Amino acid sequence: MRPVLRAPRSPRRAASAALAALLATAAVGCAPQPEEDTSGSASASASGASCAKDELSTEAAGKLTIATDSPAYEPWFKNDDPKNGEGFESAVAYSVAKELGFDKADVVWQSVPFNKAFAPGEKTFDFDINQVSVSDERKKAVDFSSGYYDVRQAVIALKDSEAAKATGIADLKKLHLGAQVGTTSLNYIDDVVKPTQDAAAYSKNDQAKSALKNGQIDAIVVDLPTAFYITAAEVTDATIVGQFENQGGTPEQFGLVLDKGSALTSCVTAAVDALREDGTLAKIEQEWLSDAVDAPVLK
Repeated sequence: MRPVLRAPRSPRRAASAALAALLATAAVGCAPQPEEDTSGSASASASGASCAKDELSTEAAGKLTIATDSPAYEPWFKNDDPKNGEGFESAVAYSVAKELGFDKADVVWQSVPFNKAFAPGEKTFDFDINQVSVSDERKKAVDFSSGYYDVRQAVIALKDSEAAKATGIADLKKLHLGAQVGTTSLNYIDDVVKPTQDAAAYSKNDQAKSALKNGQIDAIVVDLPTAFYITAAEVTDATIVGQFENQGGTPEQFGLVLDKGSALTSCVTAAVDALREDGTLAKIEQEWLSDAVDAPVLK
C-alpha cells in the first residue's frame, strides 16, 4: 500500500485525498487499524511504495525541490552556493536526488529559514537539508529521513579568554553562552550545561559569531564540523574548548526534513539508507568533513 499523500495542493490531489479518506473510513469497521507510524523513516520496501521517478509525488513534475537556509554555511556548502554540488550537504542532496532518479539539472533549490523548515504547516519543498537534528519533538510537525550524519555539539571561545580554559561542564555553568535559536546547540546549553545566566539566542550563526568576537558572550555552541570551520577560517583567534558527549547513548543525527505524512518519506529514507550501505555517505564525509577531527570531551 502506498503511503498516504500529504495535504492536497490541487483539485486533483484533493479528490485523491478525499477518496483515500473515504476508503480508510470504510475499513475501520472491518478490521483493527494499525497505529500510525510517526517515525518518518519507514523503508520503501516495507511500505510497498514505488520509488520510480515518474511515480513520485513531487512539488513540481519531473523536478526535485530541495531547501536549505541562506546563507549556506561551510563546510556543509561551498561559497554559499547549494547548486554547485560542493560541501557535505550539497553533495549528499545531489546523491539522494540521483538515487531517486533525478539528474542535477532536475534539482531546484529553495531558500527556507532554519526554523521554518521543521515548523508546523505545509511545506513548499520536497525535502530540506540544513543540519536539522532528528528529535521526537520535531517529528510531531514533520517527517524525517533516516540520519545521514552523526554529529556532536562543541563549544568555541576566544583563545585568550577564561572560557577557553574550561575542561568540563561545571566550568561552563558560570559563562554567558550563545547559540542559534531553535537548534540542538541551544538545547545543550539549556539542558546539559544549565548555566547560571540565560543563554543568548541568535537567529543566525553569523550573529552568534559576531557576539563572540565583540565580547558580548563568552562562548558559542555549534556542531563540531562547523566549529572546526569557524576556528580555522572565520574566527581564527577562537579555539574549540571541547565537545559534548551524546546524551542518552543515542547519537544525534541530521536527517532530511519532509512534509508531515509526505508520500516521499519512505523513498527518500530508502535513498539515504542505500547511500550509507554502499559507502557513498562515508566518501562524501571524508571529502568534505575530514578536517573535523576529535576535540576534548566535556564531562
